[in-house]
Amino acid sequence: MRNILFFIAALLLLPVISDAQSNYTSSNKKAIKSYEEALTAFDRMDYGNAVILMEKALKSDDEFVEAHLVLAEIYLENGDNKKAINSYKKSIEINPNFFPGLYYSLGLLEMAENEFIEAKEHFEKYLGFKNLKPAIMSMAKKKIKTCEFAIKAIKNPVPFNPLNLGDSINSEFDEYWPTITADEQTIIFTRLIPINSEVGIKMVGGKNPVIDLESVQEDFFISEKENNVWLGAQNIGEPLNTTGNEGAQTVSVDGRTMYFTACNREDGRGRCDIYKCKSENGEWSVPENIGSPVNSKFWEAQPSISPDGKTLFFVSNREGGLGGKDIWISTQNSAGEWSKPINPGEKINSRGDEQSPFIHPDNQTLYFSSNGRIGMGSSDLFKANRNDDGTWNEAVNLGYPINTTFDEIGLIVNAKGDRALFSSDRLDRKRRDIFEFELYKEARPDPVSYMKGNVFDSEKKTKLQARFELINLATDSIIMQAESDAVTGEFLLCIPSNNDYALNVSKSGYLFYSDNFSLKGVFDISEPYLKDVALNLIKQGEKIILKNIFYETDSYELKQESLSELNRLLTFLNQNHQINIEISGHTDNVGLHDYNMELSENRAKSVYTFLINNKINIERLTYKGYGEMQPISSNETKEGRADNRRTEIKILN
Repeated sequence: MRNILFFIAALLLLPVISDAQSNYTSSNKKAIKSYEEALTAFDRMDYGNAVILMEKALKSDDEFVEAHLVLAEIYLENGDNKKAINSYKKSIEINPNFFPGLYYSLGLLEMAENEFIEAKEHFEKYLGFKNLKPAIMSMAKKKIKTCEFAIKAIKNPVPFNPLNLGDSINSEFDEYWPTITADEQTIIFTRLIPINSEVGIKMVGGKNPVIDLESVQEDFFISEKENNVWLGAQNIGEPLNTTGNEGAQTVSVDGRTMYFTACNREDGRGRCDIYKCKSENGEWSVPENIGSPVNSKFWEAQPSISPDGKTLFFVSNREGGLGGKDIWISTQNSAGEWSKPINPGEKINSRGDEQSPFIHPDNQTLYFSSNGRIGMGSSDLFKANRNDDGTWNEAVNLGYPINTTFDEIGLIVNAKGDRALFSSDRLDRKRRDIFEFELYKEARPDPVSYMKGNVFDSEKKTKLQARFELINLATDSIIMQAESDAVTGEFLLCIPSNNDYALNVSKSGYLFYSDNFSLKGVFDISEPYLKDVALNLIKQGEKIILKNIFYETDSYELKQESLSELNRLLTFLNQNHQINIEISGHTDNVGLHDYNMELSENRAKSVYTFLINNKINIERLTYKGYGEMQPISSNETKEGRADNRRTEIKILN
């Protein structure tokens, strides 16, 4: 921020410093001599002597306007905004109309010091002058709106109490771009480390050191939680980390797929591209460039993958955007191909720069950074919600003091939606560290629960790699998808709130597994589903309970919510042409025996009819009703009776 202010101020004041040399506001020879010697020292970047000489000039003539202005510039270059502001104000007291651009520069400085009321007054004063440059006028008007927003935001602060993640995660170096798994047991982040340890510590560590970019590199680090405490972070190592820079990563909700940014690689299409790699049993694959149309000859970076793994948000300066850097969106089809990226438009992007998109596991809430929207004066963090039709609502500023006059870039929110993580150097006045804080309610996404466990062969107990699909029963759309680890069989799957879901687990050569969840109404987000899934080999006599086949009460009419399960059964039969099945209907023991037998048979026939209507050979299918004759749970409880009311298929041959 300081360098930007200095650059703008120097441009505005340059005409004054140069043109006034033959016509100073002072006629005091001693003052002029000291002033010109100070300019020479300033030009040599000898700021210490420049201050001494300029103060000497002002001692000779305290009404020397140019001396006050250049002294302000020296203070500004040294990072002393307060003294620079005082010097600017002194020059205004001497001659309010000496140079209109001074009011603009003073306003910028006051914004940097959170003096928004004073800044607004000075921007308004600047706009009162005639013959101003249109570009600077436009900027001043935007700054006034920024000041108005900031004044209101500071009067109405949002709850914010950030906590440092501690020495297990943070070090003497910079840590940033955190990502966590849905169960919050794994964190991956980027660390700026020295290439040569002795040189690097000198250049990177310590209080406000100057970083030699040629002596440092970015690597990924990972940490696991044990007894709710982060263990010491470890370098992920090869092949993910290299001697070059890797960073700005996004990790799938189960922590097994990573997209990240790498620059200047031999297989790159532009200066920076997006890469992908996968983890099996803790071992990462060799990263691959995801190619076009996502990557291009332009700059692509800062990816964020949706919880279903099918939508990629990223930042690019490619043609067709609204500003310098925009957020773009690409979707993946069933063949694994990425679509041509689309720009979500002005509800997300602005004429400035948008960065660090993060799509929450609810798949509806996007957090990002922007310097093109009205905020606290620099890059602020915003939240935008996606509607069911795919459109976006207007982005909302997360407020003060989450946002400040510093650049806020890079925020993620846990699956529960109650805590956020971000990186900052403004909280402890040293290198960038990773912090977490409780996210206030209005800024939260929809909460997301999760299921985790293992997949294994029901007989041999060997671990299996299987495909998971979580399907919204109301829309018959896939909400989440994942695969279990090929070695450990472990899986983790997010489950958004406020819907009814079908879960299908499938693997070639095995019967698929069916389950359902209802997260409507009140539920305990802190209690995830822990479940091991046993898959049965396809062989004679094996059964599947179709837990997502639903009928109207006391009826054999299939509900719309059954469509997902019926289509899954249809796919299974089309993939396994050699098998024949029996479809069986079952009831609880409520009601007359004959009524239950008839109802169960008609329900089985409804599924049978659906399959025939969808071109399954009638010779492969039979159906039968068993009424209450084959219970799988006690009929003494409501839950048991619900289990007994079911539709099954059995492999006949």
